Amino acid sequence: MPQMAPMNWLTLMLYFMILMLIFNIMIFFSFTYKSKKNQFFLKKKLINWKW
Repeated sequence: MPQMAPMNWLTLMLYFMILMLIFNIMIFFSFTYKSKKNQFFLKKKLINWKW
């Protein structure tokens, strides 16, 4: 029935939006970023000045 097609499109759109949201949340929480503060202190400690 062609009258029911818009409901099918709406459910498909909602399904893909929820799928995209879940996928983006999984990617966001899977990465661990190293803080730049720790890298700065490590570089500072490694410098050995010879006077």
